Amino acid sequence: MSPDKHDTGEAPVLNRGVASRLDEVADSGLLDYRSEALPTWCPGCGYYGITHALAGALVELGIENENLVVVSGIGCAGRYPFFLKGYGFHGVHGRALPLAGGVKIARPELTVLVVGGDGDGLGIGGGHLPHAIRRNIDVTYILFDNGISGLTKGQSSPTTPQGQRTGTHPWGNPDTPLDPVVLGLGYRASFLATGFAGDPDQLAGIFTRALAHRGFSFVPIVTPCVTFDAVNITWDRMREGWQPVPEDHDPNDLSAALALALDENRYYGVLYEETDRPTFADAQAGIADRAGAAVS
Repeated sequence: MSPDKHDTGEAPVLNRGVASRLDEVADSGLLDYRSEALPTWCPGCGYYGITHALAGALVELGIENENLVVVSGIGCAGRYPFFLKGYGFHGVHGRALPLAGGVKIARPELTVLVVGGDGDGLGIGGGHLPHAIRRNIDVTYILFDNGISGLTKGQSSPTTPQGQRTGTHPWGNPDTPLDPVVLGLGYRASFLATGFAGDPDQLAGIFTRALAHRGFSFVPIVTPCVTFDAVNITWDRMREGWQPVPEDHDPNDLSAALALALDENRYYGVLYEETDRPTFADAQAGIADRAGAAVS
């Protein structure tokens, strides 16, 4: 067969704008935190933007790859440790938080990041969230909330709106959805921020503050499932109604944070931060000191 008349045998020349952008990304340091494994999420998934934002936060903080541990459970977000250059632990369904707590207790000098979806974190793993929060374990938990169980092909999740048709509820979901922001504030996470996948730049700033916080950082992120949800969280709807946390908001005021969480508008940014609360490691060290003094 003769070669195509358009085939010159030369490598294609990239569009100048694309080439410039690739050079910009290479120079930014973002690729230092990306593994050679390419993400396998659906085209158009919001997880790509979250990944970009998280890499930006790691660059900003200068965290060494060997000092980074990513722990996940099951679901689309569960694949995350494969795509980040650091240590990773792909755990069983709903058990990411106790695994991450064990890592942090054993190696307190490490930066421990927990990722999971709404089904993994608020469904089978929902019982672990309040206890990780009340102990104030020094980890960062990013909840990818797309309001659906995507990996298992579109079943209802704990955050699916009431009445939405899904694979498990073809006549409409009968259950009242959970609100991870209200839950996190109700349990009194020492750091809580929220955002949406449509703005990676604002997410990078939020992740930077969350990772730098000393204590349990909880960051629910709204993101679309482009394959199994065309009515609830879509790219168009996700951009509507979001606004930054008001400049006069006091993140040390829990009541003010709850008021924003319960407002009909949706806010992105840091809602609450408690900086003087002892971490789990602090409490354990204090117990050890008192026990040692009593023995001696």
